[in-house]
Amino acid sequence: MERKIVFELLNWKNSTDRLPLVLHGARQVGKTFTVSEFGKQYYPHFVYFNFEANDRLKQLFENDLSPNRIIKELSILSNEPIIEHSTLIFFDEIQACERALTSLKYFAEETPNYHIIVAGSLLGVAINREKYSFPVGKVTIKTMFPMDFEEFLWAMGKKEASEIINDSYSNNAPCSIHDYLLDLYRLYLCIGGMPKVLHNYLENNDFDKVDIIQRDIIDSYIADMVKYTSQSESIKLIMAYNSIPAQLAKENKKFQFKLIKSGARANQYETALEWLCASGVTNKCTKVTQGKFPLSLFAEHSFFKLYLSDVGLLRNRYGISPNIILAQQENMEHIKGTLAENYVSNALKTNKLHNFYWESEGKAELDFVIQTPQGTCIPIEVKSSNNVKAKSLKEFVNKYNPPYSIRVSTKNFGFENNIKSVPLYACWCIK
Repeated sequence: MERKIVFELLNWKNSTDRLPLVLHGARQVGKTFTVSEFGKQYYPHFVYFNFEANDRLKQLFENDLSPNRIIKELSILSNEPIIEHSTLIFFDEIQACERALTSLKYFAEETPNYHIIVAGSLLGVAINREKYSFPVGKVTIKTMFPMDFEEFLWAMGKKEASEIINDSYSNNAPCSIHDYLLDLYRLYLCIGGMPKVLHNYLENNDFDKVDIIQRDIIDSYIADMVKYTSQSESIKLIMAYNSIPAQLAKENKKFQFKLIKSGARANQYETALEWLCASGVTNKCTKVTQGKFPLSLFAEHSFFKLYLSDVGLLRNRYGISPNIILAQQENMEHIKGTLAENYVSNALKTNKLHNFYWESEGKAELDFVIQTPQGTCIPIEVKSSNNVKAKSLKEFVNKYNPPYSIRVSTKNFGFENNIKSVPLYACWCIK
């Protein structure tokens, strides 16, 4: 499946000041497959090493961290030539070997002509832990996310549709296949952006199998919580993670610790929530009290929302049949709104836009606020239907007079009353 991050990998490969590349992201987002295909396609030689699957590999890093020695032994272990500029070395699940992560510093300093990519499902967690000697300043860091809706269209063989969406977004022009694309958006809500789930659906067209694979992914997340944390910490992690669907189903989606457990307090679950965010399993959206640049100055970090990083997994956690979503049953409006908001959060995060929401003295709440490199703050209102009345958006505009606003809904593209109308299927265009 074609992934956008390949363009970033190519830029890295061709860079004159290239450093070892650290790629992190949640389990099952496609890191291993994408890097492996990239290595096979763009390099004469490719060698793959998995630290979770090969204990002998870890032994290579137990002595000194001399890159020349390590390269020779890796070549012997893989039975493949490792040549400067011609071989891509891929270390997978590197969080399982602390010294391998540390060695990247020496590769950057002593042998910069070797091309090295490392990946790990829990690298974000590992980097945040003090016991790891992370090579700060000696690596390039990138994050991989589940497939966004544009990549979903590519995988479905509908690349022309993504081009039509992009043109309509740029020109604020109505899209002639609007209803067709809304149907595909609803399909995306059911399947989500995990490559394995989509691949299986394309092969079998079976939602029962989709549900099974999604549950397997959720189980793998919980298994990581148990495997890589202490017993007491893993219990808190699992409880916090399991509370997220209920948190988002509330009218006020602000994270409430009492929904984890009666009497739960923030200081008891702070580490657990940091783990969930660092692992890529969740996206955090922080409250701001002002719609002014820079938004981070007005962030209240004790007030936030947590979204699941894949909307298909959230749909699965609610136990909602895909057929109900696709049939647009009227009694599903509230949960459709929850799924839409989670979906938009993921789209913004994938495009490297920090997630903030705005609240004014408890009277008005705006779903998202983003800031541009030009120093402006743009409000985003999310609606899961054609009902686009938005008192909170109006109040934000009256207070801060942004250059324009964005309304995401099922309505077609347009620009009226200084509001840019963006259909739900086009959120990936917001950059």
